[in-house]
Amino acid sequence: MGLFQKEDKKETLDKVQLERAIIRVLNEGKKEKFQEIIHALEKYEIASQYKELPRKRRSLFLEWLTIQELTDLLRYLSKDEQLSVLERIGPDRSAEILHKMQNNDLAFLLTGLSKSKIDDLIAKMRREELESILHIMDYPPKTAGRVMTNRYIPISPQVSVIEAEQKLKAFENLAHFINYLYVVDEEKRLIGVVTFRDLLLADDHQLVSDIMRTEPIQVDVLTKQEDVAKLIGRYDFEAVPVTTGDNILVGTISGDQVLDIVVREADEDIEMLLASGKSIDFRTKPFVAARRRLPWLILLLFIGLVSGSIISKFEETLNAVVALAFFMPMIAGMTGNTGTQSLAVVVRGLASEEMTWKKTLKLVAREMVVGVTIGITCGSLIAIIAYFWQGSMVLGFVVGISLLATLIIGTIAGTVIPLLLNKFNVDPAVASGPLITTLNDILSLLIYFGIATMFLEQLS
Repeated sequence: MGLFQKEDKKETLDKVQLERAIIRVLNEGKKEKFQEIIHALEKYEIASQYKELPRKRRSLFLEWLTIQELTDLLRYLSKDEQLSVLERIGPDRSAEILHKMQNNDLAFLLTGLSKSKIDDLIAKMRREELESILHIMDYPPKTAGRVMTNRYIPISPQVSVIEAEQKLKAFENLAHFINYLYVVDEEKRLIGVVTFRDLLLADDHQLVSDIMRTEPIQVDVLTKQEDVAKLIGRYDFEAVPVTTGDNILVGTISGDQVLDIVVREADEDIEMLLASGKSIDFRTKPFVAARRRLPWLILLLFIGLVSGSIISKFEETLNAVVALAFFMPMIAGMTGNTGTQSLAVVVRGLASEEMTWKKTLKLVAREMVVGVTIGITCGSLIAIIAYFWQGSMVLGFVVGISLLATLIIGTIAGTVIPLLLNKFNVDPAVASGPLITTLNDILSLLIYFGIATMFLEQLS
């Protein structure tokens, strides 16, 4: 443990020293020294240093980066940070960067912006690139068509291996993004795929049609992006072709794009599970973070008032048996906890599984058994505690049976609600933890006081 602490401390010191060195060369106007430091860093480290810079030093930092370095920098920034960078460097350099960006990344950047803002950003872009980006943006959000890149190398089945290699060299600027050559006919229909390994091991004079793999696995442009991620993970592909309904090849999705998708989906799920709605990180200002959290919390606040009204309806029951109040927070809390646990299991499972009716029923049945098991265990334990504390077997029975019922319902609610949302093509993560907890609070109080009222005479 001590060794790791020393390494972490050393890494922190190195980072601080690096930050100071960059600020110093910026202050002193030593451009060559600055570029020496930047060239020694990884792309992610450059972005990290930029984020830590004082705002007044960022403009010069960006000015001294090359176009390629700026393009790489954007990959590690949020959308708001990307827009801020493009605004700082001006329209001419922005146009060069936008041209170098993958079209799917650019489409993501432009999504949700006002028309005037989009027009400002794309004003100086090349026409063919602009048309391609606008075409990608025509596809629905979070589909293969929206996240694909059109930077791939199509090839005819009638060319030789050596001709294919020459074409690959001619398009070396795309080699960073692809791992396959896609074989298409005259109408651009996908008929096969050739890997770099296939080309390397084949005879120079063999035809591509002799070595290509026919009937390649592909995805439709309207396939959901999370389904594409599952497909690539399942088959361990480095990329997958994207086609239209008539099998026309229009783009590809690579492994690194899938990683971006997975991270983005995970971030969104975490935000919604926590009912924060928008991205909040270590650098978010306190008032901004509060503003982003407040809408959900205010909604849950009003829903929570229902709990208060339920308690007021059973005021006579509480007055008759004051001991009931002692167990009230425990029952509500335990119900919310088990519901949130089930929610997390379901959301995680939906990210990696194809849900069928059989799987759905099996999952609900399993969670029912889990709920019953947990309910019997915890209900029996709390019933014994209540009995020995108050000397009332009826009180122990009321508290125990209430906890049993509420834990079963909480578990089922945490399972069924996200499954229903998924069925209707709504992101199941919107069934956020606080929402499930609040709903379960209401149900648990209704059950608890309902059962207690039924046995009021025996409790009094």
